[in-house]
Amino acid sequence: MGSQQPQHAGRLRLVGQRREGLDVGSARVPARDDTAPVAVPVPVPASAGSFAEALHAAIEASGLSLDRIRAALAQQGVRVSITTLSYWRRGRSQPERATSLRAVHLLEELLGLPHAALSSLLGPPRPRGRWVTPAVSDSLRVQDVWPGEREMYDVFAELDAPPSGELERLSIHDAYFVDAQQRGYMLRMRQVVRATVSGVARCLVVHKADDEATGCPEITSVRQARLGRVRRRPEIGLLVAELLLDRPLGLGDSTVFEYEVEIPPGDPTTNYARFFAVPVREYVLQVHFDPSAVPAHCERFDREPGEETDKRRQQLWIGASASAHVLAPDQAPGQVGIRWEWE
Repeated sequence: MGSQQPQHAGRLRLVGQRREGLDVGSARVPARDDTAPVAVPVPVPASAGSFAEALHAAIEASGLSLDRIRAALAQQGVRVSITTLSYWRRGRSQPERATSLRAVHLLEELLGLPHAALSSLLGPPRPRGRWVTPAVSDSLRVQDVWPGEREMYDVFAELDAPPSGELERLSIHDAYFVDAQQRGYMLRMRQVVRATVSGVARCLVVHKADDEATGCPEITSVRQARLGRVRRRPEIGLLVAELLLDRPLGLGDSTVFEYEVEIPPGDPTTNYARFFAVPVREYVLQVHFDPSAVPAHCERFDREPGEETDKRRQQLWIGASASAHVLAPDQAPGQVGIRWEWE
């Protein structure tokens, strides 16, 4: 979500730049010799019939990451989260507010597009209202992330779940532990988040046991937050918990919180996965096996939101530390996990 900031007279110049270098994020675009060839603006493909398609094609052609684009916009006084940029390029939301429309014009300059190449593709504002769209457009509904989980929807409603888009996930690190009996027994989780609106004081976390397990996961050892209301559904192994942050966050404020999850006993575990309702700048998943029980095969898998088939698989190496990991930068909504075979 964009936020209105003082506007600057300076213009974004990354393509065909002839003046001194411009800082973009942590990287500096070097000044170039006036005798060097002028970079040609990235054309909008003729097939790009929508704003999202044109924006996606231009970003891909530019080679810029969403983080660098966000930083360049911030230098011009326009704050747009990576979450928002990701949803614009995938067509899940569109710029409508004055600050967002200014960001679009700056994007045209940043990506080397002709004037109005993107803004001319914007349609009329989408319908709004309690029963039309989520309170924050940068989040998926719980039905989109966990289709068919009726009990989960009811618990979210009971706890008046805040829109997940209120917190931009900068980093999530999961460490999942499997014992010598081949059973998962603990999860350590660490999140770095930043508020996209003012007054964010809580978030909900969801954990679900394997079908064969008895009971619910239990959250322990919470740090930089405290446990609020907890709802358990033992018949399906579901835990939904409210985490109360150390302090309410203002717009742009960040915080870090950690906790551990004790996993109920069950049959030998063969996978761990996380569902994402919003984009995450960086996701790291580590699975630690007991050295006396190392799987014969291990692989990463990715899925689209609500899907039950893999869109990607990648074999993983289990090293001398008896662990495997996945690094997912700019992770889109969906599912990422690791699965393994014992023999």
